[in-house]
Amino acid sequence: MNRTDRLYALVEELRAVAPRPRSAPWLARRFEVSVRTVERDLEALRQSGLPIRTEAGRAGGHSLDRDRTLPPVTLSAAEALAVSVALRTAASTPFAAAAHRAGQKVLAVLPADVRRREEALARLVYRVGDHAPGQGAKLSETIVEAVVSGHVLHLGYADRAGAATTRDVEPLGLLWGPNGWYLAAWCRLRSAVRGFQLDRITSLERSDERVTSREPQWRAELKRWDAEPLTL
Repeated sequence: MNRTDRLYALVEELRAVAPRPRSAPWLARRFEVSVRTVERDLEALRQSGLPIRTEAGRAGGHSLDRDRTLPPVTLSAAEALAVSVALRTAASTPFAAAAHRAGQKVLAVLPADVRRREEALARLVYRVGDHAPGQGAKLSETIVEAVVSGHVLHLGYADRAGAATTRDVEPLGLLWGPNGWYLAAWCRLRSAVRGFQLDRITSLERSDERVTSREPQWRAELKRWDAEPLTL
C-alpha cells in the first residue's frame, strides 16, 4: 500500500471506531508499517487540518472527531478537478489561503484511483492572459476523457465569423483564456496547435485512434502564451 492509500485508510479506520482510540502499535500492525511511520502519517494528517486527538496512558491512543470531518467523498475525476479549479480562481482574493486548504482537504479524501485521474487531468489545465469569470460553455465528459486518454476527437466548429468546419484534433489540454474556456489541441487541418472555444464546438465525437505525442509543440505554445497551471 502506498502512502496516499495508507493515509486515506488511516482516516477511515479512525472514523469507523470514533470516538474510541486506536494505539499507534495497533495501527502499525494493521497497515504493516513501523510505529514511527504511523506517527509520521498521523502528524501529516493533523497538519492537513484533521482533528486527530492523542490520549496518553494504557487505554489511550489516537482518535478522530467524526463530527468535524468529511465523510468519504464520491466524486469523478472531472468533478474533483472542478473543485480544485474553482478554488484556484480565488487566488487573487483574501480567501486564497483558505481556498487552497479546503481544496487539499477534499482531494485528500478521494479514493486513490480517482485522485490519480484528477492529478493527470490537472496537469493539463492552464490559464492564459486575463480571465473572464462566468464565461464558457459546459465541459463535455467526452472532451475530458479524450484529454486524459489521448484519443483523437472529430469536431464540428464555428469560427468567430460563424463559418463552420469539421476537423480531427489531437487533445493537448484545457485553457482558461480571455473569452472563456478552450480545448487546446493539435489541429490536423491547420497542422498547428489551436485553441477551440468550447461554446463554438457544434458537434463532438471521440475516435478510437490514439494521438501522436505533440509534447514539444505543446510546451512551446504554453511558453509563448505565458500560460500558468490553474489547479491547486
